[in-house]
Amino acid sequence: RRILSKRSLIFASICAFYLFFALFGYSQQYQDKPADTDKHRHSRRLDTDARPDAVDSRTRAQNVLPTRNNVVYITLKSKRLKPANIRGTIRPKLRRKARRTRPPFTQNKFGSVGPNAGQNGRYVAQETFWAETLNVDYKSLNVVHDSHPDSRVSSIRIYSPKAPSWFSPEDVKAMRFLADAKVVRMKKMPQEDFSSLLIFESEEGGNHKTLEEGTLCGGRCGVIGSPVDNTEVFAFHLDRVLGLNRTLPAVSRKFSYLHDGHLCPVVLWDATVHLEENSVLKLTWGEYQNTLKQRCLVPKSAIPKPDSICSTVHHYEWSKLALFDFLLQIHNRLDPSCCGFKPRHADVCVQLGPHAECRNQAHIQLRGIRRGHDPKHLIFTNNRGFFDRNEDNLDFRLLEGIKELPEQAVSVLQSSKLRVRLLQSLFLDQRYWESQGGRQGIDTLIDVIERRAKVLLTYINAHGIRTVTMNE
Repeated sequence: RRILSKRSLIFASICAFYLFFALFGYSQQYQDKPADTDKHRHSRRLDTDARPDAVDSRTRAQNVLPTRNNVVYITLKSKRLKPANIRGTIRPKLRRKARRTRPPFTQNKFGSVGPNAGQNGRYVAQETFWAETLNVDYKSLNVVHDSHPDSRVSSIRIYSPKAPSWFSPEDVKAMRFLADAKVVRMKKMPQEDFSSLLIFESEEGGNHKTLEEGTLCGGRCGVIGSPVDNTEVFAFHLDRVLGLNRTLPAVSRKFSYLHDGHLCPVVLWDATVHLEENSVLKLTWGEYQNTLKQRCLVPKSAIPKPDSICSTVHHYEWSKLALFDFLLQIHNRLDPSCCGFKPRHADVCVQLGPHAECRNQAHIQLRGIRRGHDPKHLIFTNNRGFFDRNEDNLDFRLLEGIKELPEQAVSVLQSSKLRVRLLQSLFLDQRYWESQGGRQGIDTLIDVIERRAKVLLTYINAHGIRTVTMNE
């Protein structure tokens, strides 16, 4: 027994010594590691100092990321996207004048241009704008991009050999003219329905014609609108994509001496629409509904009777107008009193009182309906749409009495081509594209149109509306 206990004691002592030396050696090795690393770094630095070519190759080798075949690594900086300029949600910046007294009408009644301002922002902007710019000599002023006409790059970007198929060659020429033409003269418009200024440019080698007294346009001209009316540009592209072809070409353009350099819509000037008194079509709501029932000029051989209410406008033109106004919720033409939806207190129809006329709807006077070169066709002007109106407050009064809609436009709404075509079309106008926040902002606007298109298609199925080829 003594021998066994003595052996156990010796074995335990040996294990204790082994454990002590093992722990002491590991801690000593861990403490000496940084020194060895520094020593290694020092020796490597001496080695690279002696061989400068080696350090360059080694540095380049360390900076190369591991790659695979057919893989390209690109580093992109995040770009801050601007929010979409939805109508009625942005307050335009107005030029400040030193101690200028304004009339109480602009200051008190329409003094706020905020998210709920509706159309009042346009009148405030125009009222202040004209008070500040009437006495300016524009003959000596040039557009920002007109300082070097030879090296100027057009803001209408068409990278393919041809423009999209829904644009005619005349449309492309008009867009380039409106976006890039040099401003040589500006003048106030006499009509209240149109915007404020004209840009003048002659077709004869860039030299403008001498305007006679009372003449508004001596060459090709464009009408400049307010920054809050930039939906005119979207309306033009939507019209072309749907194949309606009833709006005048419009682009976005920036003038350094107007509206603090904010983008403005510029619409092509058409004397037959803007000046001729016969272009304005005067109808009441009751007369308009009777015109729809009589299907004027359908078929082609039909001639309006002398005692009929029919005008020279073709029946299909009203269908195109109703579809276009419903998608953009433009109520100024067919529903000027805002009878088909719940207007806000800041809307013009409520502020100025026409909303009270809804009690006697048949006698409401329609406004802003104009004919073009051909009296059978309508021209859609003042296309200021609303993108901030929800689907539960859409104006279905615009579709009242409509039994037929253009087949081509409805087919675009039914297919998945609407978004793709609008993106391709709006991309051409670089300034408008960037002002809406690029692809993200444009997608937001198209989302609104697509939701309204679904509502319209449901309405078509529910009311049995036919789709007809309307090439007249």
